Amino acid sequence: MKKTNKPVEIRWHGRGGQGAKTACLLLADAAFSSGKYVQGFPEYGPERMGAPITAYNRISDERCTVHSNIYEPDYVVVVDETLLDAVDVTRGLRADGAIIVNTAKSPDEVRPLLGGFSGKVCTIDARAISEKTLGKNFPNTPMLAAAVKVSGVVEPHKFVADMEASFRHKFSHKPQVITGNMAALTQSMQEVQVG
Repeated sequence: MKKTNKPVEIRWHGRGGQGAKTACLLLADAAFSSGKYVQGFPEYGPERMGAPITAYNRISDERCTVHSNIYEPDYVVVVDETLLDAVDVTRGLRADGAIIVNTAKSPDEVRPLLGGFSGKVCTIDARAISEKTLGKNFPNTPMLAAAVKVSGVVEPHKFVADMEASFRHKFSHKPQVITGNMAALTQSMQEVQVG
């Protein structure tokens, strides 16, 4: 787990209804449970199903007094690969940072689509994982796990334990949802590709 005085900043890109905002807030909860100072917030615009949305995380070992959008993120998470053609997802992304894209493509196949970004490119087939483990395309759980794995902002074993406790509380009347989400988290942390 990274220790730093500078907050780790993460920008999420998704479409309304895909759960990018929920994943952002779950990451904030998991980091808070690990003793970090956190911020997790969406940028609001014309909220409608399928419209591009942006959400942000700041995670730090010290209290963070900055309360603005994130313009130079350390990590960018792209929940819907169609946004690569619609939004400048690498805008401001630090050269020593990483982008994580939900796609069946390899990092080498995605790199040419990123406008010359020279940092780390990571991919995860969140759709396939969620359809296998949850029975539907819910990409936010796999993307959340991939963000934790790539960024290292939360210790993976603690993250998995905290998420299981959260799911058990939230879905106590639906045990199959708990099992599916835990399988999605575990599989995603193993399958994220780093290029």
